[in-house]
Amino acid sequence: MPHAHEPDEDDLEAITPPQPVFHVEQALLGALLLEPHRLGDVTGIAASSFSTAAHAAVFAAISTLPPPDPAEHATNTKWLDRVLATGREQARGLTASYLHTLVQVCPWPRHATAYGRMVEAEHARRRLQTAAERLVQTVHDVSIPHRVQTVLVEADALAAVVDDIAARFPPRAGVLPRTEAPPPPSARDYTEAVEEEQLLLATATAHPSDVDSVRWLLPDDFTLPLHAGLWQCLTALARRREPIDPVTVLWEVQQRGLLHDGDEPGEVLRLLAEPAGSVEHWGERALQRSLLTTADHTSRRIEAYACDPANTPFQLVVGARRSLAGLSAVRTRWQHATGTVPTSRPRPAPTIRAGPPTTTAAHNARATRATR
Repeated sequence: MPHAHEPDEDDLEAITPPQPVFHVEQALLGALLLEPHRLGDVTGIAASSFSTAAHAAVFAAISTLPPPDPAEHATNTKWLDRVLATGREQARGLTASYLHTLVQVCPWPRHATAYGRMVEAEHARRRLQTAAERLVQTVHDVSIPHRVQTVLVEADALAAVVDDIAARFPPRAGVLPRTEAPPPPSARDYTEAVEEEQLLLATATAHPSDVDSVRWLLPDDFTLPLHAGLWQCLTALARRREPIDPVTVLWEVQQRGLLHDGDEPGEVLRLLAEPAGSVEHWGERALQRSLLTTADHTSRRIEAYACDPANTPFQLVVGARRSLAGLSAVRTRWQHATGTVPTSRPRPAPTIRAGPPTTTAAHNARATRATR
């Protein structure tokens, strides 16, 4: 029987040190244990907002138990004993010594409101990270029967998280995340995409009158630069009502300077000479792939923002909304292509910013000025 490894003193060096929010949570809980009446000043968080089960259990106990009499609380530990007993129902490892630690590490109980705001901000970051990760997983889950619809549902869920954070932390204009966009994922097999795009281009060349039926398809939806350039040339010729065949398309490609090193004219002609199926079918396939790719890039970018603890909730909201705007644009074109009715997602009420005082004295002063 293999010998079970017992942690020793050296192993403690390998333990990841707690993040700053861990110490913030300790300070907040210590403040509430010392001065329970400050719980009313802490809004916007719940037990689920905390990063550890022990902290969540302590906050849940503080929130559910009736507050003690301040004078009695200053002379005995009866209320703290009740907090410990209640917290142990959720976290069995909770000890009286840890409650004592929470009390000892709190710098100033009167700063409880500020500590609570910090906990809320960190929880918002974790929520955004989780929603973005879920969207990435959905994009790549090929077992889902209706993957596009499911991806759009997850995108709506991610947008709802962003809206909720924005309601709690109204974004400031021009404050963008400092985090660099993540590199594209490792190379994938684009064989099927390339083949379908070639069929689309060849079929559109053979049936140019059908190009107008897929006006929702853009060059950016293609996986290869050459294919994007060919589509750009096809749509330009169709728009100008000029003759379209493999030779005229090749000439347009040359006129636009879209032939790069390695692009042989003969290969382009052969690519455009093998039509099959319908333009609309292949166009919809290309747009679907573009939507999934955009959803993947969007969620990865937002995930990168949320994984950077240096980003404030304000920056997360601005960066996430800008990222989601690109996905929304592709989604709109997908709805036009498939004739699907967009699902209306309720938007949060606009944040009311501080205005002039509304006291009776201020109101009377304005009325007096108005009658002058």
